[in-house]
This record gives sequence, C-alpha cells and structure tokens, in this order.
Amino acid sequence: MATSTPQSALSFPRETFARLSPHPYLLANLQPSITANTPPTRANGRLPNQFRTPHINNGSLTHAEGSAVVRIGDTTVVCGVRGEILAAKDVGGYRLDKVKASEKTGYNEAKELDLLVPNIELQTGCSPSFLPGQPPSTLAQSLSTRIYTLLHESRFVDGEDLRIWYTPPDMRDTDRMQEADEEDETQVPQAEVKAFWTLYIDMLFISLDGNAFDAAWAAVVSALRDVRLPKAYWDADREMILCDDAISSSKRLNLRGLPVATTALLFREKELGGVREKKQWLLVDPDAFEEGLCDEGVTVVVDKSEGKTQLMGITKNGGTVIDQKEIREVLQLGEERWNTMNQILKT
Repeated sequence: MATSTPQSALSFPRETFARLSPHPYLLANLQPSITANTPPTRANGRLPNQFRTPHINNGSLTHAEGSAVVRIGDTTVVCGVRGEILAAKDVGGYRLDKVKASEKTGYNEAKELDLLVPNIELQTGCSPSFLPGQPPSTLAQSLSTRIYTLLHESRFVDGEDLRIWYTPPDMRDTDRMQEADEEDETQVPQAEVKAFWTLYIDMLFISLDGNAFDAAWAAVVSALRDVRLPKAYWDADREMILCDDAISSSKRLNLRGLPVATTALLFREKELGGVREKKQWLLVDPDAFEEGLCDEGVTVVVDKSEGKTQLMGITKNGGTVIDQKEIREVLQLGEERWNTMNQILKT
C-alpha cells in the first residue's frame, strides 16, 4: 500500500526574504524568540562581535617592489607597490634643514613631497553596484583619501628609507686633512640628498562584500611589509641615479609599528508607534548586506607593537547614537583584531 507524502507548506529561500524585507530579516536574526534561548546571530551566521577570518598572501605580483592579496570573506583586494625615483633637483623649495629639524617642527617630508601615492580602483563586476562605463565612484575616491591620510598621520613609512644620499669623495691632501679640519670644517665634504623614492600604492578590488576600508588598509600594510627597494646610488660621472640589480643589496622598509583598522556599524530597530526603541547592536566587520541597513559606524586604528595599545585614529560617520560606551567596545574589538592580524602577518 503506497503512502502519500504530506505536502510542505509554501516557503521561500532565506535570500528571498532578505531581498523583500531586509531590515525585518536582519532584526529577526538578531533578536530570536526568548524560548529559543539562542544568542543574537547575524544573517551571515556570525555573532555581532565576530570577525571574518582574513587570508593574506604576499609577493603575488612579480613586477612590483611589494605586493599583497587580502581576502576577508567575499571581499578581495590586490595591492601592488611600485617605486619610482624623483630627482631632488626637480623638487622646488626642498631644504635639508627642514628634514633635520623634522622631529621638532613636525615637518612630514613624505607628505610635503607626495612620496606616498595611494590609489584605489573598484573593478567592474566586483559588486552589483559597479557597472561598466561608469566614472570613478565616490567610494573609491573616499577610500583613497582615507588611506592617504592614515599613511601620513601614522608616519608608517620612515622618511629616511625614501632618501637617496650621496657623499662626495674627499679630495683634500691626506697630510693636511687634520689641519684643514681644525681650520675650516666647511672644507669637509657634506652628504646631500640627490633623489627620493616615490611609492605608488595601487589597490584593485576584485570582489567587494563590505568593509572595504579595513581590507584596503590591511593590503597596504602587508604590501609595504613586503617591499624591497633596490640599492640606489648617485653616479657622479654620469650625473644620474643608478640601481643595483643584486637582490642581496636591496633593503626592506623600516616601518613604524603595525596599525590595524577595525570597523563596526550600529544596527537599530525601527521606531514603532512613534516610540523610539532602544534595541541596537554593534556589528563588527560588516558585509555589504549589513552596510545597506546601517546609517552609523565607527572605525578605530590601534597599534600594540610596543606592548601597550596606542590609538592611531578614530573615524565616525552617521548619526549621534554611538557614544563613548560603544567606542570603547569597538576599541576592545580592535585590540582583538590586532592580535589576529599580527599572527597572520608573522606567518
């Protein structure tokens, strides 16, 4: 005797509910029923304070001085650092005394001479929002500006690594060197800066699923840690800068610390009946679906390379709901994120 299978109730996939009613869909995940006794879970299955696991691969681009590929969830960005030489004679108003007094005056040579040039491009098809034939998006321009600002405010790259020095040979008589030094120190050959390294930091988003700034900054940090600049020197006979092809003579950059960015958005329950509900959740490392439902967020940049937490910067956008309590919570999450990124970059 054949048994009939009961027909299942009419239902839709989870993706359909997310497209039809995105805000109620995320809200239903974050506030499950009391009888379920389950913690708040986001639509992507993560807890509100749970990050996506980052994956970093260095040295993928053979034509660049340094490169990195960073994947955080479905967000993937490729970063390549290309070095070019800028002759000091082509820099108008360059003065070496400003460099020597930079620690006292706060003179930032890399910023004043534009020696660090970041650029971000969002590849066509990396997200449904970017179609062929469109001009550079506002997102790409704002990300480039934020990366540029953070690079110079943190002084992540030591300006000394970007200078190419030359010391003229001492042509004085050997027997009279000591006497000349005592009589007139101006006769001693003085080292001078002949050129600078200009680093072009180009980033290309292959896929974009939220939290673009954290991924882009991680790619910049990882690529700069991978940079090896060839030995550059001034050839007095040819009156030009030459580079040594030997890899053994190349050098890495002396980077200052390890700044790590952490972004969190605030998701709020909508007003019901004219009464503002106070239920809200901080969603760290948001994806594209969550970014479309949140109007307020905060990004912190921390560095723990010296043993203590240093706050390198805070960027806040949106409304006025996020207060000191939420910022402290994001700061704690930033410390956890720094520990994770530090272990990944070491390995």
